[in-house]
This record gives sequence, C-alpha cells and structure tokens, in this order.
Amino acid sequence: MQHSTTVQGHLAMGLVVSPELTFSIVVDLEYAPGDPYAVRFTFHLPGDQPVTWVFARELLLDGLSRPSGEGDVHIHPYGEELTEVCLVLRAPGGDAVLRSSAAPLIAFLARTDRLVPMGQEITTRELDAQLADILSGRGHAG
Repeated sequence: MQHSTTVQGHLAMGLVVSPELTFSIVVDLEYAPGDPYAVRFTFHLPGDQPVTWVFARELLLDGLSRPSGEGDVHIHPYGEELTEVCLVLRAPGGDAVLRSSAAPLIAFLARTDRLVPMGQEITTRELDAQLADILSGRGHAG
C-alpha cells in the first residue's frame, strides 16, 4: 500500500544556552511513510540556516517515558510530572540541549501512528521485494 501523505508539525523548543539562559526556537517536524522509521526535525536557529536532524520514531516515543538514545542523540523525560522532554544533540561543534513540552510531541507521534502504525512499518523497497517474491512464486506458502 502506497501512502501519499506526510505528517507535519511545528514545535517550540527551548535551546538551553546556560542554566540561566534559554531561548525559544521553532522546530518543524516531518514524518513520511516512505521512510517509516524516521522523523525529521528541522531547527530554525536565529541568524543561521535551518539544521535538520533525523531521529528514529521509536527513540522519540521511548524518550517520552524513560532515558533513551545512544551516541549523538539522547532524549529523556524532564520534570516530576513527565510533562516535558529534554533532547541532547552531540555534534563536533558541541552539544545542544533542548527542552519542550511533551504534549505536542505526543500528539505528533500519535498522528504518525495513525498513518503508519508503530511496529507495522515497511519501506517501499521491502514492499517491492515482497511483491517480487510473491509474483515469482517464492513467497507462496503451499
């Protein structure tokens, strides 16, 4: 089945500069069924070109309730009520710490789940390979 739509959203995140200074940035979120495991975050930083990072959808979901991630991306709940999320991005130029309300991220992930349910992801390439197997008789159990 080919999906022709994407899920898009916007999120205000606080870029933590220091314990005393945080400023708000706009983040565009995008999910496309053609790349069903990934969510793209495009960060709009004042005075700079937008920067896009790609995250595993499952990592984002896991990070809402418990510390998750390895390497360059870590996400974890923040605050006593788990109403906020903290995203830590590691790059050669330094780390970026961003905070956001969890609610808009939860709503965005729910919309992606309605488009492609979590655990039922299949890429176009996998679908093409399965279809080729079926058409050639290799995928037929009998």
